[in-house]
Amino acid sequence: MSMLTQIRAVTAMNLTSIPQRLGTSSVIVVGIAGVVAVLISVLAMATGFQRTILATGRDDRAIVLRGGSDSELASTLSREATLTIMDAPGIRKDSAGKPIASAEAVVVVDMPKKSNDSGANVTIRGVGAQAMALRPEIKLTTGRMFQRGLRELIVGLGAQAQFKGLEVGSHIALRGSDWTIVGAFASNGDSHESELLADGETVLSSYRRNLYQSVVVLLDSKEAFAAFKNSLTTNPQLSVDVMREHDYYAHQSQRMSGVLSFIAYVVGGIMAVGALFGALNTMYSAVSVRSREIATLRAIGFGASAVVLSVLIEAMLLSVIGALIGAGLAWIFFNGNVVSTLGSNFTQVVFHLAVSPSLVVLGIIWACVIGLVGGLFPAIRAARLPVATALRAV
Repeated sequence: MSMLTQIRAVTAMNLTSIPQRLGTSSVIVVGIAGVVAVLISVLAMATGFQRTILATGRDDRAIVLRGGSDSELASTLSREATLTIMDAPGIRKDSAGKPIASAEAVVVVDMPKKSNDSGANVTIRGVGAQAMALRPEIKLTTGRMFQRGLRELIVGLGAQAQFKGLEVGSHIALRGSDWTIVGAFASNGDSHESELLADGETVLSSYRRNLYQSVVVLLDSKEAFAAFKNSLTTNPQLSVDVMREHDYYAHQSQRMSGVLSFIAYVVGGIMAVGALFGALNTMYSAVSVRSREIATLRAIGFGASAVVLSVLIEAMLLSVIGALIGAGLAWIFFNGNVVSTLGSNFTQVVFHLAVSPSLVVLGIIWACVIGLVGGLFPAIRAARLPVATALRAV
């Protein structure tokens, strides 16, 4: 009898006996399902957060910060510096010949979350007159655009979904003055949907400031970035850092994405150890129950390799079933859920959890590794069990 035939025969015997061992077999399935569900759910946070941040940037937009600043809140630019930046070569002009650029003031306010009333930092971005031409992805969904010079705001759909008091027509108090939310906007699901936008000069006036945090410009093309950056970084009157907008937001997402991934692997790893011991115990029990059957098969000519592989196949199959159940639960209960977490400036970034196909594949791989290790030692024990001893066992 060929090795393949032996493996097929022993595996079929093992699998057909699973209903008689449903209780012990379910230990593997449930344990693996829990591991995969937790792993995928937490990694879905990291994936969704990273997608939201990376969707914010474009390669033909650049952001200019004060030299040495790692984020907008750590940056300050004088009015003279912003005018010099907007005069640099490589910036796209509108039909009137004005540069499509926005000097922006960024402030943080405390807003209560809808989920638990706890306070969270929300960004108010004061933008220039060219802000909508600069960011054509921003589209009003309800209400109207704020008027320049007035204390009016438009709110991103993400912020509106997560925080209280941000409905169109609502009023919020900022530095002792009353501001009205006059509209809501979508922005392709990027991080700007977590913000409130207003007129930059009005924001600076309300906060008694005279310095901007950044200048964002639309370039003539992606290739114009090098000339634009060179003209600013070689200007002795300026001390600035110039980055493509896409690179800036990618850098901002690294730390939080790393933290979420670390948590996922640590928690998933701890649970995986528990599932591994459950798989070992279950497979040892299965081998012990079928020790006489295994010994009988070996006595009539079945090889030890066929026994080892059949036990491994059973363990792997149960693990894959558990992985699929866990991935399915993660997708049903978490995929698309709106959550928020701290972003680069200790402000809340609202994003959707994303259970991607790659995360499902990762979960299945984890399950297969657990199943392989959990089934290997019981399989070796089954193959090494003396035939005479096993046949005498009660």
